Amino acid sequence: MEAVKLKTSGSGTKSPSTIFITKYCLSAFAATAAETVTYPLDLTKTRLQIQGEAEAYKHGSTRTQLPTRGMIGTAIGVVEEEGLSKLWQGVTPAIYRHVVYTGCRMGSYEYIREDLLGRNSDGTFPVWKAATAGMMAGALGQFFASPTDLVKVLMQTEGRRRLDGKPPRVKTAIGAFSYIVRKRGFRGLWRGWVPNVQRAALVNMGDLTTYDTAKQAILRNTTLSDNWVTHALASSCSGLVAASLSTPADVVKTRVMNQPIGKDGRGLLYKSSIDCLLKSVRQEGFFSLYKGFLPIWARMAPWSLTFWITYEEIRRFSGIDTF
Repeated sequence: MEAVKLKTSGSGTKSPSTIFITKYCLSAFAATAAETVTYPLDLTKTRLQIQGEAEAYKHGSTRTQLPTRGMIGTAIGVVEEEGLSKLWQGVTPAIYRHVVYTGCRMGSYEYIREDLLGRNSDGTFPVWKAATAGMMAGALGQFFASPTDLVKVLMQTEGRRRLDGKPPRVKTAIGAFSYIVRKRGFRGLWRGWVPNVQRAALVNMGDLTTYDTAKQAILRNTTLSDNWVTHALASSCSGLVAASLSTPADVVKTRVMNQPIGKDGRGLLYKSSIDCLLKSVRQEGFFSLYKGFLPIWARMAPWSLTFWITYEEIRRFSGIDTF
């Protein structure tokens, strides 16, 4: 199997803890820029994924469903029915999430890559180790960031609730945190964490591993140097692979987190992520698991491009070798 050759960090005289904190802050900054630019696509994706989902509330024998729209129709509908600014509804907890999630996953990946799993004696890093490191780092980062992801999904679906004539649940990120704790307790902040972590593991197996592999392959087999062109090409590959691997888990995650909750604290539509998966396929077909794939990929491509170019350049500017 082809191996990925990795570079060591240019640490100079800085301590390991200082280097980790610096990388954490740089990755959080790059993720904030990428998230702000591409957030409308994330909101569109979330709205698409809850289309076709049975509502928990019945009116007699009739069970209502959300109107079906495509990606562009959904985005236009949000602007026309709720206003342009609503395309960024929930961006604050999304940024909070990436401060935790991206900082953890990027720092953890490099630690696992360099210190835990280690490189081969010839300085190379096997692809299977890179994939393992990516999954471990993604799962760890997402577990800690899961409450902010829940808040983000809750806020993203508020506009749809208002249009359906339902009372608003939250207005701000802080209000959303308080609402969840009040209704479900502190542990409720981790509702849906299993599909969340599963998705993050798949995303990072696709994103970090593919970026690492593609970048080193480009440097080995072409005349391109370690610059923004190489970073852009590698990030394009990573975005496509990550979207393909993560969309089914993302659909399940969104539906589990968005479902109404009964008085006993249990979901009214799905018992577990597996139950959600099976019901979605049985009621809507296999390709329901790929609802929102286009906006996911369309978002991941510019997100990866913005993030990796920004992150690589500010690392270089800060005196740290590129990823």
